[in-house]
Amino acid sequence: MEDTLLMIPGPTTVPKRVLDAMAQPITNHRGALYGEILDETTAMMSEVFQTDNKSYLLTGSGTSAMEAAIANIVEKGDKVINVVGGKFGERLQQLTEVFGGESIEVTVPWGQAADPAEIKRVMEENDDAKALTMIHNESSTAVVNPIKEVGEIMKDYDTLFVVDTVSSLAGDNVQVDGYGLDICLSGSQKCIAAPPGMSAITVSDDAWNVIDKVNSPTYYLDMKKMRKSGEKSQTPYTPSVSMTYAMREALSMVLEEGLDNRIKRHHTGAEATRTAAKALGLELFAREGDYSNTLTGIYLPEGVSDSQLRGTMRDKYQIELAGGQDDLKGKIFRIGHMGITGLHELSMTFTCLEMTLKEFGFEFEAGSSIANLQEAYLKNM
Repeated sequence: MEDTLLMIPGPTTVPKRVLDAMAQPITNHRGALYGEILDETTAMMSEVFQTDNKSYLLTGSGTSAMEAAIANIVEKGDKVINVVGGKFGERLQQLTEVFGGESIEVTVPWGQAADPAEIKRVMEENDDAKALTMIHNESSTAVVNPIKEVGEIMKDYDTLFVVDTVSSLAGDNVQVDGYGLDICLSGSQKCIAAPPGMSAITVSDDAWNVIDKVNSPTYYLDMKKMRKSGEKSQTPYTPSVSMTYAMREALSMVLEEGLDNRIKRHHTGAEATRTAAKALGLELFAREGDYSNTLTGIYLPEGVSDSQLRGTMRDKYQIELAGGQDDLKGKIFRIGHMGITGLHELSMTFTCLEMTLKEFGFEFEAGSSIANLQEAYLKNM
């Protein structure tokens, strides 16, 4: 297990610095020292979100932040527009319905990005909607959605813009204030490269005005309680102290690298992965122009099953790739290139992928994928 290379869209390989940080002694979560650590970490979180809003850490995976985003603004009968083009768009829609909202679905074919013109049309027909939800980077389909363009549209409406950036923050362009995002959420185990188990959320003044009027049924994820505790440099309930250490160290690494540099590195890795896959005759799943910059979805080549390809990569070469989800199970595999992943890890992955495909009888020029990786990285140096 120690030698397995994680090339999945989270959890990603965690840097030793972050793992070492988690080994620090536990401190009193109600003491001054933890308060200082929490404040420092949430301030860095806001810097990565690119917002002047305060950010909050939640002890829970990205889904807990998704639930917090919906549970604190939606009351029974509220109209919510859910942009659904994959598994995680569906999750925000399901949460809307769990909390009594009336979901207006904007259906997007899996593998394609949402069309801002269609969203504008739906907004014109439902200008009384309380919120519009969107996944920035739909990791189930390896597609990135145009949150900047949709943010421009949302400026003309009182509707809150709720965006999930779990698999894009610190790996793609996310500007909470610049794009007009009212609630933005993310997770620890993707591009930030911390272990799974913590999420983050940031809230605009307009969103707080809504939250303050909602009698939310949630207890653990009550944002009003989080705000009140945050004013005292605390959390309402016991946080994961060790995960706070991890987030502080991981965010420090993001800012040391430089957020723009880190995003550029992710974009380079994405371009390199796509060109390397095409060099082997593999077909990308997402529509051209809609490609994610943090992972790549690839159709399984004809005649090779998911268990054969990913099983060989895992069992023979100790490289873990991700499969398809829901309707895409057995149809695609996914390569994550997020966090600290770079040329070294991608070179190992494609060398072993070439060997796996050769084993199953596919013909191509040996080393062609590696040559394309090198070219993409050299071009972007």
